[in-house]
Amino acid sequence: MDTLIRDLAFAFRTLKRQPAFALTAVLTIGLGIGATTAIFSVVNAVVLRPLPYNDAARLGTVWADLRNRNVVDFPISPGDFFDLRTVLTQFDGVAGVNTFRPTIGGDGRGDAEQVSGAGATTNIFTLLGHRIHVGRGFVEEDGTPQPAPPPPAAGAAPAAQAGPETPPLPNIAVLSFEFWQRRYGGDDSIVGTTIELGNGRADIVGVLAPGFELLFPPGTDVEPRPDIVVANRVNYETGSRNNVFLRVIARLTPGVSFEQAQSELDRLSADLRGRFPIKETANANFRIEPMHADLVADVRPQLAALMGAVVFVLLIACANVANLLLVRASARERELAVRAAMGGSRWRLVRQLVAESLVLATFGGLVGLWLAQFGLDALIQLAPEALPRATAVSLDGTVLAFTAAAALVAALIFGVAPAWRASRPNVMDVLRSSGRLVGGGSGRWLRDGAVVAEVALAFVLLVGSGLMIRTFIALQNTHPGFDANGVLTFIIQNNRAQGPEAQQTFKRTTLERLKALPGVVDATVAGPLPLDGVNSLARYGPLEAATDPAKFQQAIVHFVQPGYFEMTRTPMAAGRAFGDEDNRPEARVMIIDDLLAAKLFPSGQAVGQRMLARVTTDEPQTFEVIGVSRHQRHTTMMDDGREGMFFPDGYANFGPAFRWAVRTNGDPNALAAAVRSAIAQQDARLLLTEVRPWQDYLDEAIAPTRFALILIAVFAGVAAVLAMIGLYGVLATTVRQRTTEIGVRMAFGASGHSILKLVIGQGLRLSLAGIVLGLVAAAALTRIMASLLVGVTATDPATYATMAVLFTIVATFAAWVPARRAAALNPNVALRDE
Repeated sequence: MDTLIRDLAFAFRTLKRQPAFALTAVLTIGLGIGATTAIFSVVNAVVLRPLPYNDAARLGTVWADLRNRNVVDFPISPGDFFDLRTVLTQFDGVAGVNTFRPTIGGDGRGDAEQVSGAGATTNIFTLLGHRIHVGRGFVEEDGTPQPAPPPPAAGAAPAAQAGPETPPLPNIAVLSFEFWQRRYGGDDSIVGTTIELGNGRADIVGVLAPGFELLFPPGTDVEPRPDIVVANRVNYETGSRNNVFLRVIARLTPGVSFEQAQSELDRLSADLRGRFPIKETANANFRIEPMHADLVADVRPQLAALMGAVVFVLLIACANVANLLLVRASARERELAVRAAMGGSRWRLVRQLVAESLVLATFGGLVGLWLAQFGLDALIQLAPEALPRATAVSLDGTVLAFTAAAALVAALIFGVAPAWRASRPNVMDVLRSSGRLVGGGSGRWLRDGAVVAEVALAFVLLVGSGLMIRTFIALQNTHPGFDANGVLTFIIQNNRAQGPEAQQTFKRTTLERLKALPGVVDATVAGPLPLDGVNSLARYGPLEAATDPAKFQQAIVHFVQPGYFEMTRTPMAAGRAFGDEDNRPEARVMIIDDLLAAKLFPSGQAVGQRMLARVTTDEPQTFEVIGVSRHQRHTTMMDDGREGMFFPDGYANFGPAFRWAVRTNGDPNALAAAVRSAIAQQDARLLLTEVRPWQDYLDEAIAPTRFALILIAVFAGVAAVLAMIGLYGVLATTVRQRTTEIGVRMAFGASGHSILKLVIGQGLRLSLAGIVLGLVAAAALTRIMASLLVGVTATDPATYATMAVLFTIVATFAAWVPARRAAALNPNVALRDE
């Protein structure tokens, strides 16, 4: 240890005498380590860090798959949940949750506001192992189903049939710690009180410990950090098998594997298919996934691509520092030869040179941590909402250990080979040289090899960047099927209209008020709007599906007001849009998009046809198709997604259409104040929530692609600059070491132009060798990006060719600077100096 400390101290003093070299090396390696540390921080928080639950390795998410309808990750009905909870023996417990966004008020602690809420089975906290901070958690009685209304008396008059009403049981709720602090200031007295929640009331019985999360994969419409959790009062034993809304978490019995649990689920699935024909025709199956793996499955390819990119940047930085060390070793040949002549062993010289690399890597690691801290802030700002656990990203102990390991590995990568090469000086030649550099080719193959490697790695990143640019352009040019420009969207909460007629009046009056606002072009209300994150599937099929249920499929369903297609500027491919005469409960009309029309009516004539759909009823109903719209991208911009069908809001008693949209010719954000004022004039108790431009939802849909594009492009740019600096350094060193040779060539008549071609040719040979290696590597490595690409393949020839030409041009410029210096040499001065 003493020897190591002395070596490190001597290395520090040696580097201190060459501050320019040390600073360049430290900043170069710090840039590579900083980028790698920042991305690893994300990978650590999202992929590597265990879930914040007790014994999380035994937790799994349970899904229903309708394989004959190409539906996966389907929610589970109360009736099916009852079987999961009571029949299976491989599970220690099964819990179900669903989330929603109610308003909260009436507690005297603040204005009414929209919060994130969750409904759950009473065992949710014990299953996840989350503690209670104040009060209590749920007990089984909190989930007692609401009493059923009394049956009508035989022969009783209609007015007397209902009998005395049984008052509903109160909802039982627990607050999150963070919401308790924000709204109630951490006041314990809120426990035991009753608050207004949505259109009902809830008794607050406890406050959760900090950090409660419901972690489900993106796209499952689960609020990860609910402000308030309510015990669901559902009779699971007699519950519906068609009303699917529960997301299910299961804990395996100790010693049971996920494969064993899946086998038991397969047996239960087969039993249910035998008992319920609709499950047989849909080929319904339960599937369990390890909870952590399920959470990150969609983002893992993106993070793997980013981690690979920064590792390449770090390797390029190491190659650059290795080149700097090789050049420095050439300048220190006399010093090393003297030390060898005085008895210094090769191991002693290697150890000393590696110690210098360790000092550089240590300071580079510290600089990298500093850069990573700034990088994390930018990463969190850029991160898409679909990135799970993004708020947990930090420089924790694991990240610090990774940074230390990365610095050590980097020191070995860029330090050992130059040290090994420099530790073999030709003592006699060096000492006779009287200070001249005798090693014109000393370490040249290492320097050239490092440049080739840098170019190859940078070229792979450039190809990846090019593919992401092509994807982003394709997404930007993809028409979503509607026009979101200039549209402000929002939800109106606290609507107290009761019954279909009152709801119809409220929506008609509200639309009239909105359309009368200055600057408003049009307005509508729908449930949901495309890409707003709320998805609902419904069953559809031809008339023959009534006797052959296997012909049913699933589609995205929207409830809309008349004027929806005109306001959203969704073209009609055939037929007509909804009119006021269609917007009534007894209407049996629908509009389908062209994707569904092509599937169900391949002859091309869909308008006027009749088909089946199960939307709000237990059994499918017959509807007439009155129009075919152009397809709207409902859930993603990456592909067409699932087909869609539209129903008048009045068909479902004017309830499902909940998201309002107002079009203006100007900035939609500037319209928000006028909209709030108009709604408040209608009813001061109404609350507007989620007020935002529709364009925001489109931006969020492409946010993961933009996130990957920006980071890979930045890494590719840094890599290209480092590679060009490396190429420049090698050629500049070569010119300096070949000064005598160049002087002789020019003395014998060689022109400056020929010298220029000589040096540039050497640079292009190194670059082309790296590009060829990079082409092979890119063809193999960019395949992991396939799931991130749209409109382009991972081996797109145009992208590869474009990046090869671009890189060659940049490499030519990097070689031109030292080549120009060589061409400008005065042969007399060059020969006299030598």
